[in-house]
Amino acid sequence: MRIAVTYENGEVFQHFGHTERFKVYDIADGKITLATTVNTNGSGHGALADILKKLGVDTLVCGGIGGGAKKALSEANIKLYGGVSGNADASVEALLAEKLAFYSEATCDHHGEHHNGVCGEHGCGKHHH
Repeated sequence: MRIAVTYENGEVFQHFGHTERFKVYDIADGKITLATTVNTNGSGHGALADILKKLGVDTLVCGGIGGGAKKALSEANIKLYGGVSGNADASVEALLAEKLAFYSEATCDHHGEHHNGVCGEHGCGKHHH
């Protein structure tokens, strides 16, 4: 099993389509055997699922995620745990213990005044870098 987490400063990064790195965990016998950080090199929504597929990832833990990205992950047979926040390592440990709190319908529309509905293929449109 190989799990990827959208990653920033030790935490689960909250916008899948804008993540600059993934922390990738190799799992054997229900334990983390290796954890590495992989840069996305500024890839957008569609390419991110492809990066994960090429890395051999079968499970993704992230915060908010748009519909297009969900579809791409589904097509790549990557299981999604969205709506997760907090420490990345702790999230993976919780997943392995089957105690991870996640929101299966997580989208980028939970920020109120910062967003106009669900993120589509082209991002949220309200983020400034």
